[in-house]
Amino acid sequence: MLILDSSALFSMEGLPDEDFLCPPGVIDELAKYNDKRLDLWGDLLRVSDCTKASIDKVTEAARKSGDLGKLSPVDITVLALAVDTGGTILTDDYSIQNVSRIMGIPFRPVGMSGIKKVEKWNYQCIGCGKWFKEKQDECPICGSGMKACRKR
Repeated sequence: MLILDSSALFSMEGLPDEDFLCPPGVIDELAKYNDKRLDLWGDLLRVSDCTKASIDKVTEAARKSGDLGKLSPVDITVLALAVDTGGTILTDDYSIQNVSRIMGIPFRPVGMSGIKKVEKWNYQCIGCGKWFKEKQDECPICGSGMKACRKR
């Protein structure tokens, strides 16, 4: 079973001849942009929700690696669906790949080379320079924005 994220559906190049599954949010992303490729999939693509327990597992793993601030809610459901089904994720999203590798979820890149090693992330305020383990919308100290930095 192959779990598709939006990048796999946008690419549609060299997709293997296997069963495909994705969470509803992936379909919503394509529909939001009126993407005509969605019509080409027809019955080939099954849509399924994931469990809350899997979402919680993915969220915790992403929090520990610092990827939580880089993953969208749809990305989290892609990962959670792979946990639920034991499937392989097709994605070019490096944060999905990073969390997949940490959690032992198989993945394959679609149009890019994919990650070479697991990365951990911290976040730094661009104003006062304070470091945080998790992404925040703004620095609680000075109110400036945050930037992601690889943990050394």
